[in-house]
Amino acid sequence: MEGQCRSKELFSEEELREISEVIVGDDHVEVMCGCTSHRFGDAIARLRVFSDGDLQISCQCTPACLEDKLTPAAFEKHSERETSRNWKNNVWVFVGGDKVPLSKTVLLRYYNQSLKNSSKGFNHRDELLGCSKCGKQRRFRMRNRGECRTHHDAMADPNWTCCDYPYDKITCEEEEERGSRKVYRGCTRSPSCRGCTSCVCFGCKLCRFSDCNCQTCLDFTNNAQPI
Repeated sequence: MEGQCRSKELFSEEELREISEVIVGDDHVEVMCGCTSHRFGDAIARLRVFSDGDLQISCQCTPACLEDKLTPAAFEKHSERETSRNWKNNVWVFVGGDKVPLSKTVLLRYYNQSLKNSSKGFNHRDELLGCSKCGKQRRFRMRNRGECRTHHDAMADPNWTCCDYPYDKITCEEEEERGSRKVYRGCTRSPSCRGCTSCVCFGCKLCRFSDCNCQTCLDFTNNAQPI
């Protein structure tokens, strides 16, 4: 009964009614989930949703699988989904007997709230990233979580090139910004700031991602206090 009362604080009975195999824990709700590979078929797992926004997946793709407490992105990769980096749409749950992406359910409510609340009031300066082919530096804006993620993924790609630039269609033939223009990095305190506590961040929930398996994000997720 106590677990049931706590679950109602997370999701109402009505919201969970048609979701398959719901188990109510003391501090979480657990449901069956999966991710589909066109080559290997469905990988089945159990998703735990916590009120602080944390999402943990225990894989059950085979009886011998020991993968536990995976992030949704790690589970998506583990299932060998061909098109990854879109776990909100690629990881699904059964709702009324149909496979429904997490993005279309109530199960991401606390995850999305956590991102929204943690990103208020912090500014990040623009960042410059060099092309792996020509070496020219391209500007990445860092005004919101989506832009921070775009830069984060580009930094993690050793083969990133000018053709991958997210804002405009450019090639290595395009000239890079003048040196005098690179000084202006978007700090709210001074247009030509060389780095201050307002625009240089060493890790927060706006620019670190719990669904990313890089060491930088893992260290922040495991060790840092919420900002």
